Amino acid sequence: MQTLFSNLRLHFILLAIFGGLYPIFILGIGKAVPHLAAGQPIARDGKIIGFANIGQANNSPLYFHPRPSAVSYNAASTRGSNKGPTNPAYLATVRERAALLRIEHGAALGTPVPADLVTASGSGIDPDISPDGALYQAARVAKARNLPLAKVQSLIATQTATPFFGPAYVRVLPLNLALDNLK
Repeated sequence: MQTLFSNLRLHFILLAIFGGLYPIFILGIGKAVPHLAAGQPIARDGKIIGFANIGQANNSPLYFHPRPSAVSYNAASTRGSNKGPTNPAYLATVRERAALLRIEHGAALGTPVPADLVTASGSGIDPDISPDGALYQAARVAKARNLPLAKVQSLIATQTATPFFGPAYVRVLPLNLALDNLK
């Protein structure tokens, strides 16, 4: 009986901490730094056009495309597909995305495709792609905009972030906005 009361006491203490105090703490941080908590809105001509920390759909050949999304880029419904790498439906989806990407970019059948361009992120709204993913798309974007490939590749290099920990990445929306500013 003493063990039961000890376990119940621990249960209610942890419930109070993680069900009450922790959410209030996180909400307080969000209120203290609203520019970070709101996905870092990006405005053009006084109108919000997107968010630096939230992936957005873009299928125009004039722009770099983000990672695929399991939630159609709906930030209110973030989640992954929850399908593992051996799931036949998942594998079929990845193969289909890779085939479509190869067609869009004029690549030969069997040509390797960067994994982040054919697999959805865990949240479904990842704003980043790998530098390899951006470089894979560079020729298509350069051709669609009548720009030299070297100029687009140089832009990718300037937009590539290299954190102290973790792999390098490119934020898609800021890259596309920088692309619009190229002359």
